[in-house]
Amino acid sequence: MTTPTPVLHPITRLIIGGAQENTMLTADMHNHDAEFNGRYQVAIVSGEQTGSEGSLIDEVRQRNIPLTIMPELRREISPANEMRALRALRQLMQNPDGTPRYQIVHTHSSKAGVLGRWAAHQVGVPLIIHTVHGWSFHDHMPPAKLAMYARLERFAAKFSHATIVVSPNDIEKGLEQGIGKREEYHLIRSGVELDRFGHPQQPPAEIRAKLGIPADALVVGSVTRLSLQKAPLDLVDAFAEIHRKRPLTHFIIVGDGPLRPDVEAKIRELGLSDQITLTGLRRDVPELMAAFDIFVLSSLWEGLPRVLPQAMATGLPIVATRADGSAEAVAEGENGFLVQRGQPKALAGKVLLLLNDAELREKMGENGRLHAHTFGARKMVQDIDTLYQKLLAKRAI
Repeated sequence: MTTPTPVLHPITRLIIGGAQENTMLTADMHNHDAEFNGRYQVAIVSGEQTGSEGSLIDEVRQRNIPLTIMPELRREISPANEMRALRALRQLMQNPDGTPRYQIVHTHSSKAGVLGRWAAHQVGVPLIIHTVHGWSFHDHMPPAKLAMYARLERFAAKFSHATIVVSPNDIEKGLEQGIGKREEYHLIRSGVELDRFGHPQQPPAEIRAKLGIPADALVVGSVTRLSLQKAPLDLVDAFAEIHRKRPLTHFIIVGDGPLRPDVEAKIRELGLSDQITLTGLRRDVPELMAAFDIFVLSSLWEGLPRVLPQAMATGLPIVATRADGSAEAVAEGENGFLVQRGQPKALAGKVLLLLNDAELREKMGENGRLHAHTFGARKMVQDIDTLYQKLLAKRAI
């Protein structure tokens, strides 16, 4: 029997988010799915920080994925602490005799991506891969900070044998900043466990009743993080615009984050407390989504937001901002609409178009449902396996 290839996935935080869930799914399926037949022996290392977004640490352990919590791996920038984290990562990646403990180190997120690749290079790991779940730099940060992050990504790319992106836009963004070479980039779309979406375990009417929403009301909803990236205040502004023209519409925002107090204050200021329901963090997202009529996402930047394939699998028409990977899931005029970022009135306008046309809502929702499978977790994990095997074979020559 072939010895399983040991693989380590470093990630900065195991919060509830796309990068983290994709890492967990990849490790779980490569470890336990019969399709891969003992091909890999996969572990995850993460910092101990979580946050208001929620934690996946318990779920990773429940899935029987070996997990190392490394306190030195922290999100905040501190040169002294980065050196401690680098030493800890080197120690984890190295056997007592000095040989590398892992054949593949596959990094995620900005901090773990830089330190993990550097440490893997220092201990001689044969294959080093990084996934860009949206670059660490973006147009909404100060130029000096953007330049620093891009410089760090260029540094870490020197140690990478391959870079996975979830959106083709990220290839061009990386190359514009001089990060890696085009042939080192590989597009593997973000994968989502879709089986439960579109098959709620509770009827939508029951969910609405629990939230105090009439069964016959039209509901516009979002599943999002209440942080700068997701622009939740734009979302509330869009809901206010919709409410002025369709006052019987109800709104649901599922999620939490550092901007929650600002969101709550704005809802009160606009007098929308009876119309907008903030659920906080929930693990029954498939049931909540099934209670929506329209899905909205107001992000300023994205990799490939996993909530969009989830909305598609639920059969919901989508209105989203034109934020990088969102265009990968939303085909304009087919399963939804894309609008410019930071334009709440434009977001509201497309939602109103759907609210006023039941036939269009149904048609777009069905189009999304038919194409959701292309974003399934199995395809993502199969594509990663194919890349691993190709690169391992190449290095063995």
